[in-house]
Amino acid sequence: MELQHNTNNNQALRKEIPWDFTEDCSLSISATTFLIIAYSTVMAVGLIGNSCLVYVITRNREMQNVTNIFIVNLSCSDILMCIICLPVTIIYTLMDRWVLGDILCKLTPFIQCISVTVSIFSLVLIAMERYQLIVHPTGWKPLVGQSYFAVAITWMVASLISVPFLSYSVLTLPFQNLSLPLAVNDHLVCMELWPTVQERRAYTTSLLIFQYILPLVLILVCYLHVYLRLRRRKDMVERGRNTTQKKNKGSTRINAMLVSIVVAFALSWLPLNVFNTVFDWNHEAIPSCGHDIIFSFCHLMAMSSTCVNPVIYGFLNTNFQKQLKSTLLRCRCWEVTERYESVPLSTVSTEVTKGSILSNGSMSNTI
Repeated sequence: MELQHNTNNNQALRKEIPWDFTEDCSLSISATTFLIIAYSTVMAVGLIGNSCLVYVITRNREMQNVTNIFIVNLSCSDILMCIICLPVTIIYTLMDRWVLGDILCKLTPFIQCISVTVSIFSLVLIAMERYQLIVHPTGWKPLVGQSYFAVAITWMVASLISVPFLSYSVLTLPFQNLSLPLAVNDHLVCMELWPTVQERRAYTTSLLIFQYILPLVLILVCYLHVYLRLRRRKDMVERGRNTTQKKNKGSTRINAMLVSIVVAFALSWLPLNVFNTVFDWNHEAIPSCGHDIIFSFCHLMAMSSTCVNPVIYGFLNTNFQKQLKSTLLRCRCWEVTERYESVPLSTVSTEVTKGSILSNGSMSNTI
């Protein structure tokens, strides 16, 4: 999508456009220091946070429900982003040249597109699961085995969507087709060379629509239905037993957590999305010397999304906090025993009936 496809392309394309070469567009020492610290912080938080989340969920069978599997999938895509995309982008931004070879030139945008696609698809799957379980509690319920199949499908689809980056991302010399009055550096740049500008715009615009706008609209519709259904059942819940009230309160808190992850993801990617769209359709609107700093800010905002999942999940999920503490303190000689809230995540029932209360009480998949 437009979210990530221009990470290398924007930086390289500007080298083919005859800006005013008398301008000094290099980043200041303070700006460079800020970028290094900011990117390093995001990478550290993203790697450590998501790794802890994946480790805790995979080590505790009681946490391995459908929603948590999708959250682990989301975390895996964020880890991939932290390992490959963040280091490469900061190196390319600061050095203003490509020194990482042809293979990484092709793989970096390819992996970036896969990672972002898997992330947004995971959020869509979570929203659809919440919709099915709360709006249609007596209907079909997704199983753990089916969730693994859905995860495999998301990675295959994401890989197919990202294939053009393997074909059109190449190492080249800037300005090689331009006659310039001044001597320029012959440093290699990594950029996308499409057959025509129209084909590139058609592809990137399609990615913007089908990997950002439409998924977020679908997620919004699902959570809106969930909210309306829970609101209509509020009176029924208040008349129910205390156990039911506790379970529905937990369900509301879990939904708030999931919605927060989606909102944070959408807002963090919005600036880079807008920047890429403007660059694709009217690059003259972006100041020549302001390009790098504007791009770096937008890209840093997008990369901060890798920290959203573990931070929100950790702050709003008390059971995850307890499981993490237990995992860190556990040794072979003893185990930390704690009471966990019996708040099902992917198996929450909102029906306030005696039968639904009994069925909920017997469920073992808790978050």
